[in-house]
Amino acid sequence: MKSYRNILLQPSSTIKEALQIIESGAMKIALVVDADEKLIGTLTDGDIRRGLLNSLSLEDSIESIIFRNPTVCYTKDTKEHILAVAIEKKLYQVPILNSEGKVVGVEEVDRLLKPSIKTNSVVLMVGGLGTRLRPLTEDTPKPMLKVGNKPILETIIRNFKKYGFVNIILSVSYKSEIVEEYFKDGSGFGVKIEYIHEDKRMGTAGALTLLQEKLNEPFFVMNGDLLTNINFEYMMEYHLSNRAMATMGVREYDFQIPYGVVNIENKNIVSIEEKPTYKFFVSGGVYILNPSAIEYIPKNSFYDMPTLFEKLIAEKEKSISFPIHEYWLDIGRIEEFEKANDEFYEVFS
Repeated sequence: MKSYRNILLQPSSTIKEALQIIESGAMKIALVVDADEKLIGTLTDGDIRRGLLNSLSLEDSIESIIFRNPTVCYTKDTKEHILAVAIEKKLYQVPILNSEGKVVGVEEVDRLLKPSIKTNSVVLMVGGLGTRLRPLTEDTPKPMLKVGNKPILETIIRNFKKYGFVNIILSVSYKSEIVEEYFKDGSGFGVKIEYIHEDKRMGTAGALTLLQEKLNEPFFVMNGDLLTNINFEYMMEYHLSNRAMATMGVREYDFQIPYGVVNIENKNIVSIEEKPTYKFFVSGGVYILNPSAIEYIPKNSFYDMPTLFEKLIAEKEKSISFPIHEYWLDIGRIEEFEKANDEFYEVFS
C-alpha cells in the first residue's frame, strides 16, 4: 500500500497546490481530508481541468471541484476484494480507510496484480497446554484442533501467506511432534517453516530470546489460538510508518455493570448511572516488534508480552496500538471453540 501523506489536501487548498501534488506524484491523484484526516473526496487532473474550463483560476479554492463520492475500500477488505472493486470501476488506485473513515493509504492496481513476498518473519506461539479446552487437548495440542475443516494453526498460516508473509517460525512445546509431522518444512502450504523448542514454559515473549540471531527486521508475534482476518500487510505498514519499536494489536472490549453505579463525593451522591457500559482496549494477541526489542527480554526466563511492553514504555521506546476492527476470536475455552466452528465458513470462506 502506497504512502499517502504527500497527496493530502484540505478543502481550502488552492487549485495550484492541487496541481503541484498531482503532477509531482506517480499516483496522479490527491485526497481531500478534514482536520481529522477523514476523507472528504478526491481530486484528479480531470477535475481540475473542468474547473479551469468553468472560469476558476489557479488561486481559487478546490472546494467546488472536489469529487465527493469516490470509490473506497477499508482495512478489513482483502486484496482480492479491493482488486475486484478497482477492476469493476476501472480505477488505477483506491483510497483505503479505517472504520472511522480516516485515510490510511492508497492501493494501486498494478501493485495488487504483482505477487509481493515479504521477508519479515512471523513467530507463532503454539506451545501452550490448552488446559481450559480439556478434554479436547488431552491428545491434541490446542493449535491443531480443527475449526472448520482444518487446524486453527493452518488457518493462521494461510492468512499470513495471503498477505505475502511466508517465513514462519513455530515456537513449540506440548505435543510438538504432532505439529511438526503435520506442517513439516511448510513447503506443502507454500511457506517456509522453522521450529524452536521450549524446554520449559517461557511465556509469550521469553521464547523470542531463542531466535535473537535469526531476526534482522521487524517481525510478527502471534498467539497460536487466535482466529482473525486482520490485514497483516496494513499492520506491518502501520508499524513501519510510525517508526515504532513495538506495535500491539488491540481490541475494544465492552463491560456492562449489572447494577446501578452510585457516584459519591464526600458522602454526597452526585449521580447514579443505571447499568453503565464501560469500554476498554485489551491486547489482541498480535504484535510486531523490532529485533532490538528482544534485548529487553531476560534470557532463559518466563516473560510475557505485556511485561515486555511495560519495559519498553518505561525505557521510552515507542510502543503503539493497532486497533483491530476485523473478526477476532481467542479460542481459549470450549464455548469459544464451538463459536469458532459456527462462524468459520461465514468468515473464512
